[in-house]
Amino acid sequence: MEKKNGNDILLTVDDLEVQYTAGGEIIKAVNGVSFQVKRGQTFGLVGETGAGKTTIAKSILRILPDPPAKIIGGTVKLEGKDLMAISEKEMRSIRGEKIAMIFQDPMTALNPVFPVGDQIAEAIKTHEKISKKKAYEKTVELLEMVGIPAERYEEYPHQFSGGMKQRVVIAMALACNPELILADEPTTALDVTIQAQVLEMIGKLKREKNTSMIMITHDLGVVAEVCDEVAVVYAGQIVEAGTLEDIYDHPTHPYTLGLFSSIPSLTGDETRLKPIAGMPPNPADLPKGCYFAPRCPHADECCRREGQVGLVEITPGHVVRCLKAGKGE
Repeated sequence: MEKKNGNDILLTVDDLEVQYTAGGEIIKAVNGVSFQVKRGQTFGLVGETGAGKTTIAKSILRILPDPPAKIIGGTVKLEGKDLMAISEKEMRSIRGEKIAMIFQDPMTALNPVFPVGDQIAEAIKTHEKISKKKAYEKTVELLEMVGIPAERYEEYPHQFSGGMKQRVVIAMALACNPELILADEPTTALDVTIQAQVLEMIGKLKREKNTSMIMITHDLGVVAEVCDEVAVVYAGQIVEAGTLEDIYDHPTHPYTLGLFSSIPSLTGDETRLKPIAGMPPNPADLPKGCYFAPRCPHADECCRREGQVGLVEITPGHVVRCLKAGKGE
């Protein structure tokens, strides 16, 4: 993607590579991913399940299980500081305070044997030298900010609905006013009404605190609602990236076009959806050349040749990983 200069860049991920080892096989989960996130911006990572989106987010926080996961290359810089080069102790001070994560499943993100208020207060007391009373007051304020009455402080996760648990996880992520939030499919398990409420709340809190966000999702509707820039991820690579308008108004990569063709339209006259043929490649045995070639209707022998297909800038800031980009195909 286009490199930007100045103090508006909060996070820079450059040529990130992550592999897992399982059953004697090397699984290439993330393959040379690069992007930047500006202050106050929401950056979307969109793609199918298994594309590597969550692995990218966990790599930024350095919370991948090692083994089996290993970051084998690339840098992740927060305000110029390389997070791959600092000690685990220093990284612990960054988690929660500088970068926080909203996990996909609130059921597993919350400890079932502690009251939800205590779990939020723990995050506050870990990073801030304040009294127990002050931590309690701040926790109550956070709960009310996300629409949970203060009297529910002492309740346990099982006493909350799915939507309310997700609100607790969001309050926990916001506890120390982080500069960057990694939102890993925060609305996947919610019905559409609660999903809309949660997205509205995340957007409101982000605007109030000028927080940057990486929104990880496979829902293009969520991307359209909250993101400023978007990267489409396939087989551990960014295959297309640009502004929201670039991706929605001028989609170019065959995979991006396939994603949009798979969405039902309320205004169109289509009688059948157009699914993307085939399945994502086995990350332990990736195809030669373009990773999307086995499923692409436009692929030819050039696309299947040995060697990586690079990103091509077709308009300023709009990049596509396709040999036919800009050639009218």
